[in-house]
Amino acid sequence: MNNRTLTSANSILLLSVDPIFPIPIRLQGFSADDVTSIDALEPTETSMGIDGRLSAGYVPVPVSQNITLQADSESNDFFDFWANYERQAKEKVVASGTIILPGTQAQYVLFRGFLRGYAPLPDVKRTLQPRRFTVVWERITPAPRI
Repeated sequence: MNNRTLTSANSILLLSVDPIFPIPIRLQGFSADDVTSIDALEPTETSMGIDGRLSAGYVPVPVSQNITLQADSESNDFFDFWANYERQAKEKVVASGTIILPGTQAQYVLFRGFLRGYAPLPDVKRTLQPRRFTVVWERITPAPRI
């Protein structure tokens, strides 16, 4: 019997960043319509020969993750501190993380990530708008089922 659901409201995203956040922090206050998204991977390099034969090879590629937080989320402070630390140190620091999806009984491990992009403040409209942060990972792998 399949007890899995599509519920995302109970999803958990844990991130740590050495040396500033060595213990994983649970992010909260996600946008209503967009918690996180992962860009599609293209780990294949192809080349078509003059005779029409297609050849292919595997190429490792980074994984880009977008995290969207409500403007009033306290987890924005996590990313602000991360970005400010790197700006002052003039050095990148490495993150790691875990995504737990109870609805599908799955979890994923995030390896060697770097803060690639962020909105330094929310768009100011009728109400403050969500902020998006982009972390690029070396790889994301499924962990044993929960």
